[in-house]
Amino acid sequence: MVNNDLKIFEELESSVRSYVRSFPTVFKKAKGYKMWDINGKEYIDFFAGAGALNYGHNDEKMKKKLLEYIAQDGIVHSLDMATEAKANFLEKFNDVILKPRNMNYKVMFPGPTGTNTVESALKLARKVTGRTNVISFTNGFHGMTIGSLSVTGNSAKRQGAGIPLQHVVTMPYDNFVSNNLDTVEYLERFLEDNGSGVDIPAAMILETVQGEGGINAAKFEWLKRIEEVCKRWGILLIIDDVQAGVGRTGTFFSFEKAGINPDIVCLSKSIGGNGLPLALTLIKPELDIWNPGEHNGTFRGNNFAFITATESLTYWESDEFEKSIEEKSVKITEFLNNIVEKYPELNGKVKGRGLMQGISTPIEGLASEIAAKAFENGLIMETAGPEDEVFKLFPPLTIDNEGLEKGFKIIEESVRSLVASKQLVGQ
Repeated sequence: MVNNDLKIFEELESSVRSYVRSFPTVFKKAKGYKMWDINGKEYIDFFAGAGALNYGHNDEKMKKKLLEYIAQDGIVHSLDMATEAKANFLEKFNDVILKPRNMNYKVMFPGPTGTNTVESALKLARKVTGRTNVISFTNGFHGMTIGSLSVTGNSAKRQGAGIPLQHVVTMPYDNFVSNNLDTVEYLERFLEDNGSGVDIPAAMILETVQGEGGINAAKFEWLKRIEEVCKRWGILLIIDDVQAGVGRTGTFFSFEKAGINPDIVCLSKSIGGNGLPLALTLIKPELDIWNPGEHNGTFRGNNFAFITATESLTYWESDEFEKSIEEKSVKITEFLNNIVEKYPELNGKVKGRGLMQGISTPIEGLASEIAAKAFENGLIMETAGPEDEVFKLFPPLTIDNEGLEKGFKIIEESVRSLVASKQLVGQ
């Protein structure tokens, strides 16, 4: 039965809509880690725009800067022309993010979404190497346009393409089969053996923590070895940090603690600061062989996003913000471990890293039911994994301890009530 408030969406919006089905209410207001619907009900947000709102809703400083810019008739649309807003962002991104990490990248502005940055990365890798194929990994998710969909693992999403998705070889991600299979050795054997049927690819693309694929976190050692394989064979390494980046896993880039130096890095979602669309493709300078306009887009210069993105980088001017993320990460891990221990009926497993964690359960449909019950109880969170078997915690990085505890309480109550109602016994 359709909620009366949702009739307009049922009548006029395409059936492709999805999140409204998981969160069936009409939202009106949001601030920090909270959202309110048109009936005034308050929700704790452990979804954060699928990782696009790492700094929460309507950050005061970003909002102030944006309102000032609009009031002064600042440039709104400019394609890739030079604007003051873009110059300020580039300078601050270089000074606050790249230089302190000894990183040297050219910044490309593709279209303003995650799939745009992935498309540009794949296109450039093929242009640089002159090769066609790309190696992706099981359960990877990289976007919904044809190129990025071709390197995505989820079969339901792939079927939506309506055409064969070609020129990609999928290899097993870390621990995809078991702890006993060395997936890097497996991959390299395919590259070494002339009878494998696998050509040397232009690039390998991966997420260090797979978001949509089930909150699968690759070991740092595995990532380092993948980088070594890429160097050995002259393969470009593309890290898709669209969801796992911008602090979500604890450091600004998700791969920092692994000590790797990707050839291309894809950023979107929270790089815009306040939920405004923006995407960056970071390219090692020697790879920046684009001809002018060879990859373009009408909205590749989102000046509103430059304003909020520049302000968001102030969070990273000292190490205090990163330390606070680490402290909250520990709290989340402890809470999830406690849930797994306290409710063995879940047969649960804690997954992920940083503020990108969750619990997987093999009991069919249970993770989705827990997320639905949590929504009823006033908390927004989603599921992940090929069978939606993981309920995941994605609170804003700026959430305070009170907000975390409120969310924890709702999640535990949702788990407890479902375990009791189903009378699950260690399934």
